[in-house]
Amino acid sequence: MTRVTADQGISLDGFTAGPDQSHENPLGVGGEHLLDDWMFGAADDNAAEVEAILARKAFIMGRNMFGPPEGGDWDEAWHGWWGEDPPYHAPVFVLTHHERDDLPMDGGITFHFVTDGIEAALDRAREAAGDGEVGIMGGATTVRQYLAAGLIDELRLHLVPLVLGSGERLFDDLAGLNLEPVGARHTPLVTHLTYRLS
Repeated sequence: MTRVTADQGISLDGFTAGPDQSHENPLGVGGEHLLDDWMFGAADDNAAEVEAILARKAFIMGRNMFGPPEGGDWDEAWHGWWGEDPPYHAPVFVLTHHERDDLPMDGGITFHFVTDGIEAALDRAREAAGDGEVGIMGGATTVRQYLAAGLIDELRLHLVPLVLGSGERLFDDLAGLNLEPVGARHTPLVTHLTYRLS
């Protein structure tokens, strides 16, 4: 069966986004450091991890990760945080309560908007991925739902030496989650931790 993995940038105090998420601060105040510094600013040091993230054959993300974070009906002019050529060059399934037509973009990507839950999105992503890997991309609420349902095979945390103090936590309401450490690699700006879910 298709392997399902999740990647999350995370602060030392367990947050995957800072407080006050908005158009101006999609990852909350200070949250841009969870990704920008190591994923884009020091890509050579972290090339293997970035390549593994982008090599997946299908992706799932939550509504706020596609954005904008206000909720409600879609602004049809909104094409995501990444401009016309998003980094995900594979089908992306966006979890939402609000229907929207498929959105094809440059680079071979189409955003599909799924309104019938996490399992339906995963079924569609598995079909799209074939023998490849499905990546659960976040945000924290989306990853948490898949973890709680036991639908993730491997969790990859990218631990940034940053204390946010508040924001969106990854592990709320997941007491008893069994994580088996299977890998760790340190670079100057981040420590990459890999866990198998058992």
